[in-house]
Amino acid sequence: MHDVGGELTEIRRAECLRLLTREQIGRVAFTAHALPAVHPVAYVLDGEEIVFRTAAGSTLAAAVRHAVVGFQVDDVDPATRTGWSVLGVGEAYEVVVPDRLAELAAVLPDPWVAGRDGHVISIPLQVLHGHRLHPAAPELDAEPSCA
Repeated sequence: MHDVGGELTEIRRAECLRLLTREQIGRVAFTAHALPAVHPVAYVLDGEEIVFRTAAGSTLAAAVRHAVVGFQVDDVDPATRTGWSVLGVGEAYEVVVPDRLAELAAVLPDPWVAGRDGHVISIPLQVLHGHRLHPAAPELDAEPSCA
Protein backbone atom coordinates (compact mmCIF):
# COMPACT_ATOMS: atom_id res chain seq x y z
CA MET A 1 0.00 0.00 0.00
CA HIS A 2 1.32 3.43 -0.95
CA ASP A 3 1.62 5.91 1.93
CA VAL A 4 0.78 9.41 0.69
CA GLY A 5 2.24 11.17 3.75
CA GLY A 6 0.75 13.92 5.83
CA GLU A 7 -0.22 17.52 5.34
CA LEU A 8 1.40 20.66 6.78
CA THR A 9 -0.67 23.59 7.95
CA GLU A 10 0.63 26.91 9.17
CA ILE A 11 0.18 27.83 12.84
CA ARG A 12 -0.74 31.41 13.74
CA ARG A 13 1.42 33.45 16.13
CA ALA A 14 -0.99 33.20 19.09
CA GLU A 15 -1.11 29.41 18.78
CA CYS A 16 2.71 29.27 18.46
CA LEU A 17 2.99 31.16 21.75
CA ARG A 18 0.51 28.79 23.41
CA LEU A 19 2.46 25.76 22.19
CA LEU A 20 5.71 27.23 23.54
CA THR A 21 4.18 27.26 27.03
CA ARG A 22 3.56 23.48 26.86
CA GLU A 23 7.19 22.45 26.55
CA GLN A 24 10.24 22.85 28.80
CA ILE A 25 13.15 22.09 26.49
CA GLY A 26 13.97 23.87 23.24
CA ARG A 27 16.97 24.37 20.99
CA VAL A 28 18.89 27.59 20.46
CA ALA A 29 20.55 27.84 17.03
CA PHE A 30 23.46 30.26 16.88
CA THR A 31 26.87 30.79 15.30
CA ALA A 32 29.98 29.63 17.16
CA HIS A 33 33.41 30.20 15.62
CA ALA A 34 31.76 30.96 12.24
CA LEU A 35 29.96 27.60 12.27
CA PRO A 36 26.31 26.78 12.97
CA ALA A 37 25.64 25.38 16.43
CA VAL A 38 22.52 24.14 18.23
CA HIS A 39 22.23 23.78 21.99
CA PRO A 40 19.29 22.42 24.02
CA VAL A 41 18.09 24.63 26.88
CA ALA A 42 15.45 24.48 29.61
CA TYR A 43 13.38 27.62 29.06
CA VAL A 44 10.34 29.62 30.01
CA LEU A 45 8.18 31.86 27.83
CA ASP A 46 7.97 35.34 29.41
CA GLY A 47 5.42 37.32 27.44
CA GLU A 48 6.82 36.96 23.93
CA GLU A 49 10.40 36.26 24.96
CA ILE A 50 12.18 32.94 25.44
CA VAL A 51 14.28 33.06 28.62
CA PHE A 52 16.90 30.54 29.74
CA ARG A 53 19.99 30.25 31.91
CA THR A 54 23.48 29.39 30.77
CA ALA A 55 26.90 29.08 32.36
CA ALA A 56 29.26 32.00 32.68
CA GLY A 57 31.95 31.68 30.05
CA SER A 58 30.07 29.12 27.95
CA THR A 59 30.07 29.27 24.16
CA LEU A 60 26.32 29.75 24.24
CA ALA A 61 26.54 32.73 26.61
CA ALA A 62 29.15 34.41 24.46
CA ALA A 63 27.43 33.60 21.16
CA VAL A 64 23.95 34.86 21.99
CA ARG A 65 24.71 38.28 23.40
CA HIS A 66 23.07 40.60 20.88
CA ALA A 67 23.32 37.98 18.14
CA VAL A 68 20.39 37.00 15.97
CA VAL A 69 19.53 33.44 16.95
CA GLY A 70 16.87 30.86 16.26
CA PHE A 71 14.84 28.98 18.84
CA GLN A 72 12.93 25.82 17.98
CA VAL A 73 10.55 23.58 19.86
CA ASP A 74 8.58 20.69 18.47
CA ASP A 75 6.44 17.77 19.50
CA VAL A 76 6.17 15.00 16.93
CA ASP A 77 4.72 11.51 17.25
CA PRO A 78 6.53 9.23 14.77
CA ALA A 79 3.90 6.50 15.14
CA THR A 80 1.00 8.69 14.00
CA ARG A 81 3.13 11.09 11.94
CA THR A 82 1.47 14.03 13.63
CA GLY A 83 2.78 16.94 15.63
CA TRP A 84 3.97 20.50 15.41
CA SER A 85 7.10 22.61 15.18
CA VAL A 86 7.59 26.26 16.18
CA LEU A 87 10.57 28.41 15.17
CA GLY A 88 11.29 31.85 16.57
CA VAL A 89 14.02 34.28 15.60
CA GLY A 90 15.25 37.26 17.56
CA GLU A 91 18.22 39.24 18.80
CA ALA A 92 19.30 37.67 22.08
CA TYR A 93 20.43 39.72 25.05
CA GLU A 94 21.51 39.12 28.61
CA VAL A 95 18.99 40.12 31.27
CA VAL A 96 20.80 42.35 33.78
CA VAL A 97 18.04 44.49 35.35
CA PRO A 98 17.80 43.34 39.00
CA ASP A 99 13.99 43.62 39.25
CA ARG A 100 13.46 41.54 36.10
CA LEU A 101 16.06 38.98 37.22
CA ALA A 102 14.18 38.61 40.52
CA GLU A 103 10.86 38.10 38.68
CA LEU A 104 12.40 35.54 36.33
CA ALA A 105 14.10 33.63 39.17
CA ALA A 106 10.64 32.63 40.38
CA VAL A 107 9.62 31.10 37.02
CA LEU A 108 12.81 29.87 35.37
CA PRO A 109 13.32 26.11 35.51
CA ASP A 110 16.15 24.86 37.71
CA PRO A 111 19.34 24.19 35.76
CA TRP A 112 19.79 20.54 34.82
CA VAL A 113 23.57 20.85 35.16
CA ALA A 114 25.35 22.46 38.11
CA GLY A 115 26.85 25.85 37.36
CA ARG A 116 24.56 26.60 34.40
CA ASP A 117 22.92 29.65 35.96
CA GLY A 118 25.61 32.32 35.51
CA HIS A 119 23.68 34.26 32.86
CA VAL A 120 20.01 34.76 32.06
CA ILE A 121 19.48 35.15 28.32
CA SER A 122 16.32 36.38 26.62
CA ILE A 123 15.28 36.05 22.99
CA PRO A 124 12.50 38.45 21.94
CA LEU A 125 10.50 36.52 19.34
CA GLN A 126 10.63 39.08 16.54
CA VAL A 127 9.77 36.40 13.97
CA LEU A 128 7.61 33.45 14.98
CA HIS A 129 6.02 30.80 12.84
CA GLY A 130 5.05 27.18 13.08
CA HIS A 131 3.63 24.22 11.25
CA ARG A 132 1.36 21.41 12.28
CA LEU A 133 1.65 17.97 10.68
CA HIS A 134 -1.65 16.19 10.15
CA PRO A 135 -2.29 12.74 8.74
CA ALA A 136 -3.28 12.81 5.09
CA ALA A 137 -6.98 12.95 4.38
CA PRO A 138 -8.22 9.62 3.02
CA GLU A 139 -8.49 9.59 -0.75
CA LEU A 140 -12.01 9.08 -2.05
CA ASP A 141 -12.48 6.67 -4.94
CA ALA A 142 -13.81 8.29 -8.10
CA GLU A 143 -16.24 5.42 -8.56
CA PRO A 144 -17.85 3.39 -5.80
CA SER A 145 -16.83 -0.24 -5.80
CA CYS A 146 -19.30 -3.09 -5.98
CA ALA A 147 -19.25 -5.84 -3.41
